[in-house]
Amino acid sequence: MNTAGHSEATERRGLELTPFRGLRYDPDRVGSLAAVTSPPYDVVVRPDGLHHLQSADPHNIVRLILPQAGTPAERTEQAADTLRRWLAEGVLAADREPGLYVYEQRDGDGMLQRGLIGALRVSEPEEGVVLPHEDVMPPVVADRAALMRATSANLEPLLLTYRGDGVTADVIERTAERSPLLATTTEDGFRHRLWSLTDPADVRLVQSDLAPRQALIADGHHRWATYRRLRAEHPSPSPWDYGLVLLVDTVRYPLRVRAIHRLLHGLPVTDALTALAGHFRVRRLAVTLPKAMEVLADASCAGNAFLLAGDGAFHLVDRPDPALLARTVPADRPAAWRTLDATVLHATLLAHLWRVPEDSPAHVAYIHDTAATVAKAEQDGSTAVLMHPVREDVVRELARQGVTMPRKSTSFGPKPASGLVLRALDV
Repeated sequence: MNTAGHSEATERRGLELTPFRGLRYDPDRVGSLAAVTSPPYDVVVRPDGLHHLQSADPHNIVRLILPQAGTPAERTEQAADTLRRWLAEGVLAADREPGLYVYEQRDGDGMLQRGLIGALRVSEPEEGVVLPHEDVMPPVVADRAALMRATSANLEPLLLTYRGDGVTADVIERTAERSPLLATTTEDGFRHRLWSLTDPADVRLVQSDLAPRQALIADGHHRWATYRRLRAEHPSPSPWDYGLVLLVDTVRYPLRVRAIHRLLHGLPVTDALTALAGHFRVRRLAVTLPKAMEVLADASCAGNAFLLAGDGAFHLVDRPDPALLARTVPADRPAAWRTLDATVLHATLLAHLWRVPEDSPAHVAYIHDTAATVAKAEQDGSTAVLMHPVREDVVRELARQGVTMPRKSTSFGPKPASGLVLRALDV
């Protein structure tokens, strides 16, 4: 990969997206492209999710992004061995010519998303180029860093959004009129297509358009933190100065913003409700899950609201005591942050009323799928806390102010499928 022309970070601003030689599956060496893909590593939530994906094809990408072995060191070495073997066998092969990649996702409801996959220069926080909006968990960053070091690869792109004026989107749409490099439909019903963008004039047009812009991390805060850690470990210039991303212009292609729910292990719903007495209004809802989520959406228009589940019913929790919020929510943040549902959940409910340590996986699990969260809570006798999503404009404005939201506050989507294009740092 070309790393010429590097200078100190302070001399550059904006998004610098660079072509690379993508690693892609050879369709003749695998059962099907759909069978080797996976959701991002942190979205495999079904109890049998990992086994299901591993069984789909012996070359499924989860064998790289979520290797299974006895110790962390054995897991990362297993991933490195697997990648070396797949490269030697031709299961994965690098494209001959460096390029950016136009990536398209469609679902059966008419949703269309297109963006550009490329190697993005890893900027420092003070540059204000890539805006995080959530905190990260150091053990997860350490795990992802070990995996990337061992494989010397970016195995899946993180998702960034920006607000464009149509220049790059026009190039993307023109490219999407050609025959794609690949097309497949995954089991979730999404259709995926990928094109290579190699024309020097188009690449320069895209790079010029992106140069003054900033991006919001929609999905992949831990991978971005990992890119920054690995860049700091290697003298610049080097391939570690860049990380694999998917950039989506949300002016042209708005993303869906969904909530990430909480599963509170070891906390029965009855105990959770008892602790809320006198502090929140609680109403039992004898309705279906979709209807309960509609009620939650309506309640969220008036203030903080949550749904608790796990005992066969749904309980709407809203109208918190203002005095309680004043005592428990930190006052040194903007009002937009103090009034977030996730802020109230973590500062008031988890820390104060329920006394659940949010940093402990033994106590709190974060699950994207609403029905899966409820099913798991009912299975385990735990409490599911169902959330209403935050609007993208609120997330972006807080990020511009340098204010991070409570971790796992939002789920932007659709997320890119893992396994369609990888980036090897030594190619």
